[in-house]
Amino acid sequence: MTSVAARTTVGVIGGSGVSGVLEEGGRRLHHVATPWGAPSGPVEEGHLGGLRVLFLARHGPGHTIPPHRVNYRANVDALRSLGAEAIVTVSAVGSLREELPPGTFVLPSQFLDFTKQRPTTFFDGGKVYHVSLADPFCPELRQAAAEAGRAVGAPFAEGKCYVCVEGPRFSTRAESAFYRTLADVIGMTLVPEVTLARERATCYACLAMVTDFDVWAERPVEAKEIVETMRRNTDRMQRVLASLVPRLAVAPSCNCARALDDASV
Repeated sequence: MTSVAARTTVGVIGGSGVSGVLEEGGRRLHHVATPWGAPSGPVEEGHLGGLRVLFLARHGPGHTIPPHRVNYRANVDALRSLGAEAIVTVSAVGSLREELPPGTFVLPSQFLDFTKQRPTTFFDGGKVYHVSLADPFCPELRQAAAEAGRAVGAPFAEGKCYVCVEGPRFSTRAESAFYRTLADVIGMTLVPEVTLARERATCYACLAMVTDFDVWAERPVEAKEIVETMRRNTDRMQRVLASLVPRLAVAPSCNCARALDDASV
């Protein structure tokens, strides 16, 4: 049996505040071109706990790219081309459950895709692949994230379902009531990141931060509320990442790297 090497490089996608977790010194910027165009911005390379970390701001410098216009294919491809062996993402979500109030950290284990106009695959022709997404998130990354959250006093609610919508608008009351029958949290950025990572046979996990109750709670969602909740919780998420990333410097035993083995037609 061929031995598997320990991970040396991890990609992180999130808001600009997340990059503060990187150790001081030795940072550099990569301006990457991909077959799918430019990623959201330059990839910042740094180190954390002995691992090389590649950070990419999903919405670009200054948060100028709305969720439905993010070039997800370019983002994932850029990180992979620079050597990322796993991708950890940080996302803001709305809560569809009373027991998941703003400030809660959530580890999704399933998702529902209600996006409408995004390119969702690398395989647009030439060769057909049908990749399994039965279990869309890397179990090892999810376990490591859960352990990291508990270690720093910021535990995750686990085993939750994330419904991804197109955005950038928020839900109507009718939509929110409908989504509550299906999922636990709602956001705009998980898809197609998660599917593209699987198509690149890359471990992937989403660290979701609840910023608001969706409109089912009878009060319309306000962008300023989301921003304020994110600001209050940035330090907690940085502590989670600082605990999580060094835990990934092990040889993976998951099946993520074999995602394409039986997927071609």
